[in-house]
Amino acid sequence: MSDWTLRHGDALTVLPTLDTPVDAVICDPPYNSGGRTNAERRAQGARDKYVSGDAQHALADFDGDTRDQRAYTHWLGLVLGDAYRLTLLGGSLLVFTDWAQLPATSDALQAAGWTWRGIIPWRKPISRPVKNGFRRECEYVLWGSRGDPLRHAPTIYLPGWLEGSQPRGAARVHITQKPVEVMRQLVRIAPQGGLILDPFAGSGTTGVAALQEGRRFIGIEQSAAYVTTAEGRLTAA
Repeated sequence: MSDWTLRHGDALTVLPTLDTPVDAVICDPPYNSGGRTNAERRAQGARDKYVSGDAQHALADFDGDTRDQRAYTHWLGLVLGDAYRLTLLGGSLLVFTDWAQLPATSDALQAAGWTWRGIIPWRKPISRPVKNGFRRECEYVLWGSRGDPLRHAPTIYLPGWLEGSQPRGAARVHITQKPVEVMRQLVRIAPQGGLILDPFAGSGTTGVAALQEGRRFIGIEQSAAYVTTAEGRLTAA
């Protein structure tokens, strides 16, 4: 197997076709947040939710971000359950979420079979202010494992919180792109040379971080536009 593989398709369709064991699953699913009613959720695309009106870019939209909370919990549980099947004993799951979907994400994680191990806050120094209230400055990474977490040799000590803002300007190639420096810390949960699975690969940031940290990568991405972007970034990495 090469250092990286990228599959174009829906995670629920592609995951059952995979049989290669992985050392860790790290993913950033569509949060499906926003909208007080079903009508509002259906009317809002990902760009409406995650891109400010004065943004000077035309990054591609993506599907799958209009589920209500019950549908989101069920859907994510199915994805994480198939990922659990592929994960070696001792392997970890790291899944991003925001404050609104944190309870649903923890439910899906546990329903899929993972043992919930904790929450890692991710602070974004550059974030939108909130009138008359508190800045929404954090998102979260939920940590789960298949059985007891792997005992690394030598022992590793990873941070309990992360900091880094989304790329800006020409460096931003995805609506909800995560910073490589944040992802490089997360991929260390897998052993050196280990294989990391991302069912929502987006622009390939998890894979770029994995390759930079001496890990291998297999990703799944539904958007054809972002598959092309990810392939370019992974090849460069």
